[in-house]
Amino acid sequence: MKARAFDYVRPQTVGDALRVFDDAGGDAAYIAGGQSLVPALALRLQAPAVLIDIARLEELHGISLEDGWLRIGAATRHVEILTSDLVARHAPLLAKAAPFVAHPAIRNKGTFGGSLALADPASEFPAMALALDADIEIASTEGDRRVAAEDFFLGLYETALQPGEMIRAVRVPIATASSRCAFDELSRRRGDYALVGCGVNVQLAESRVDSVRIAFLSVGSMPMRATTAESALVGHPLTRDQIRVAQDALACDLDPPGDEHVPAEMRLHLARVLLGRLLGGLETVA
Repeated sequence: MKARAFDYVRPQTVGDALRVFDDAGGDAAYIAGGQSLVPALALRLQAPAVLIDIARLEELHGISLEDGWLRIGAATRHVEILTSDLVARHAPLLAKAAPFVAHPAIRNKGTFGGSLALADPASEFPAMALALDADIEIASTEGDRRVAAEDFFLGLYETALQPGEMIRAVRVPIATASSRCAFDELSRRRGDYALVGCGVNVQLAESRVDSVRIAFLSVGSMPMRATTAESALVGHPLTRDQIRVAQDALACDLDPPGDEHVPAEMRLHLARVLLGRLLGGLETVA
């Protein structure tokens, strides 16, 4: 199958891109990395009349420190996150997750903002944005707004983006000396979609958990936080016994889907195993 015939526009600014979308009456799509959109066009799952290329807009590129945040432009490619010293130093959870994103060819073209806008529940970066309590900068003809990752992901491939809006950048709180993080996922082969994946972002205070955010991928229709498991850890040292309590609490947080390859019970079991491994690697002594 071939894509529908469409007009192609390469605007010079974000404002120009937003106006082109409006002028098209909403029958348009933004393209940057194109790793998800191009296959969708070929299968006519999407068939916009106008394709708006935003990949080269300088406003959407770059990784920088701003006012206590690490700001990552929406068109920043996955490989740039993988190799950035700033990311490794100030948002190490993203650096830990980046090698698991698909394959090198996709990482070389796919964009950070595109991954969040698609909101694939099996994707690493949306879940890590949730674990890091990131803010998403959204541009529209009405002006910019910021939405917490907690409120951005709404359902299966559904986000808080309104028609015509685009992600301008993502802001991530800077890691501190008391921050600890870990990421891993279980898949049949490296680069395959994960059967389950998890990112843990912990703030310690005198060997006890001051705050923690635990986010899973591939366990529901969108990235999922394990808030009951988090509550089981706060105020306690990360001992083996306390980690077991958090693992058991996942039954209250997750209700993963099953399929012909992985039953729901197995996926939940894998989530428990993975959380135990990650927290065990951060284990503290009271």
